[in-house]
Amino acid sequence: MKKNILLIGGSKGIGLEIVKELSAKHNIIVASRSDENLSNYDVTYHKFDALTDDISELDLPETLDGLVYCPGSINLKPFKMMKPEVFEEDFQLNFMSLVKVTHGVLSKLKNSKQASIVYFSTVAVQTGMPFHTSVAAAKGAIEGFARSLAAEYAPSFRVNVIAPSLVNSQLAGKLLNNDKKKEKMDERHPLKRVGEPSDIGKIASFLLSEDSTWITGQVLGVDGGMGSLNVS
Repeated sequence: MKKNILLIGGSKGIGLEIVKELSAKHNIIVASRSDENLSNYDVTYHKFDALTDDISELDLPETLDGLVYCPGSINLKPFKMMKPEVFEEDFQLNFMSLVKVTHGVLSKLKNSKQASIVYFSTVAVQTGMPFHTSVAAAKGAIEGFARSLAAEYAPSFRVNVIAPSLVNSQLAGKLLNNDKKKEKMDERHPLKRVGEPSDIGKIASFLLSEDSTWITGQVLGVDGGMGSLNVS
């Protein structure tokens, strides 16, 4: 049976990979700032900015079987160079907008037999890394929120978080914009490569599927071994 799955952000990167995985099998609704790259896929598109727009104003199905929140940021700088305003901006995009979207579609998720929510964190929450103070703080809030939400709404719907390491997407463009940088980042990972959007998209698709109906409240490290292995 086809599911109604809402992606917040789905025109590029990991979101687009989820569209590629699922659009032929399910009813995919993409709410994002742009419909770039979506013309080849059977999706319903709504222009939407997670920072400023109200999700309840969109014409969405009465039942949502899946929700994926993709927007995020990567500000990697020494703490002394980051003004508090940067932390506030990252928190608004990564966490508060996620909360507002989730709250806005809560009744639609509850109408499903058992909906699945997928959020994104970072390996830097579990493993302390220099220059990650802002992103780790914002994503750490997501992990705590997700576990509490999963407990509160079980078994009505499931909530899981994917915590990647560096992924070769536009979001990480400044970190991987030449061969030397990419080789250096590849070498940092036990599996000797950074992630690809498809690596993460496949796990997200699994968490939205019937194959994961006994998984909730989890933070899944999809990070090339970065978060748990020391092979140096």
